[in-house]
Amino acid sequence: MIFIIRENELKSLGIRAIDSGRRMGADMVEVYLNHNRELLVEVRDEQVETIKLAEESGMGLRVMKDNKVGFAFTSDLSPKNVEEMLGQALANASRTAEDGYRVMPGPAPAYPELELYDRTIIETSVEDKINLSRAMEEAARKYDSRVSIIEGSSYTDAETEVMLLNSLGVDLNFRVAYCGIYIALVAVQGEESQTGFALNYGLRYQSLDAEATGREAAMRAVRMLGAKTAPTQTLPVVFEPYVATGFLGLLAPALTAEAAQKGRSLFAGKVGQKVASDRVSIVDDGSLPGGIASTPFDGEGVPTSKTRLITGGILEGFLHNTYTAAKEGVKSTGNGVRGSYKSTPEVGSTNFFIEKGGQSPDDILAGIGKGFYITEVLGMHTANPISGDFSLGVSGLMIEGGRLTYPVRGVALAGNIIDLMQRIEKVGSDLTFFGGMGSPTLLVGEMALSGH
Repeated sequence: MIFIIRENELKSLGIRAIDSGRRMGADMVEVYLNHNRELLVEVRDEQVETIKLAEESGMGLRVMKDNKVGFAFTSDLSPKNVEEMLGQALANASRTAEDGYRVMPGPAPAYPELELYDRTIIETSVEDKINLSRAMEEAARKYDSRVSIIEGSSYTDAETEVMLLNSLGVDLNFRVAYCGIYIALVAVQGEESQTGFALNYGLRYQSLDAEATGREAAMRAVRMLGAKTAPTQTLPVVFEPYVATGFLGLLAPALTAEAAQKGRSLFAGKVGQKVASDRVSIVDDGSLPGGIASTPFDGEGVPTSKTRLITGGILEGFLHNTYTAAKEGVKSTGNGVRGSYKSTPEVGSTNFFIEKGGQSPDDILAGIGKGFYITEVLGMHTANPISGDFSLGVSGLMIEGGRLTYPVRGVALAGNIIDLMQRIEKVGSDLTFFGGMGSPTLLVGEMALSGH
């Protein structure tokens, strides 16, 4: 890894960049150094289709002068090129509007101590990683003979190192690695086919369970064979964790202070008000142990933290970076998210989730005489993130007598995300993460299901 071999050299380069920026007239200078290495293995029908290893390093330079901000980035870390990028960043700043809320943070008293680097991820051989993908395929085919097409079975991992320095004394670095497996397949019965998928991502290599992931994908496909449409009706609706997480994704942008300050959030002006069922609590936690989006500090050098956004249905606040926090006279929540050295720290979520409740999914189902269990949503991207309105195609399983019965497809669900959140009657104990977002099973009271 470049940061391991050249850490002192890169830090010296960063310090020189800060000194040069100050000499060139910048009031504040920030240096963000980033190195990524990603591995992708794709297997189909036991044959390796793809092995891709990619690495990228670079520096992002952010400067502030006369309350104006400029940014430039480069993958050429030669001293001469860094000087040129500083000049470009200052030129960019001269063309932006003056804004007194543009600030940089200084060093914090403490940062979360997190275990983010599992050496096993990097040290495990590529052949073993290929075998994980093959094991998923094998488990899926063994689950049911109707699983006849494997669209893809893949393993991926990534290693990231970050070094962040600024002219106010911030001097930070961390290293993180994550890994994951994913499988997509098709089950066929006569002329009918149904798709299924499953994924398993985390910070620990030993947490990957290829057999369970393969079986889950097969189960998701097989259980939908024989699906038929249903009549239009109003009934309780259960959202499995993956589907609930999809709806939660609609809320993430709306819970940023940037969206609220620009009037683009359906929660704007509602702090202290009831916006969801009293059973619903939503949290963002960039310091969550084991969280795939956890880091000790954000893209500006602010310590990450646990931020309660909605508690018992009451809106408590929004996610902030230093800019949005300065506008409101509050502290940053450590949500200056930065994708790479090529981007500036924008407000975004980290580990964003609905807190688990006290009932198991089976207990939730047991209390339903007749309802609908949603396993798939089509067209989530068409939902309006500002108004919260949605009209989506859904598939799933009917609930009768407290248990899942026959599969249903070709029906639609329409409504508003705020109304949906206020109608949640039960929250499961099965909080499940899909990347940086997660949710337990949710039971929503009477909803209109449009069918034939």
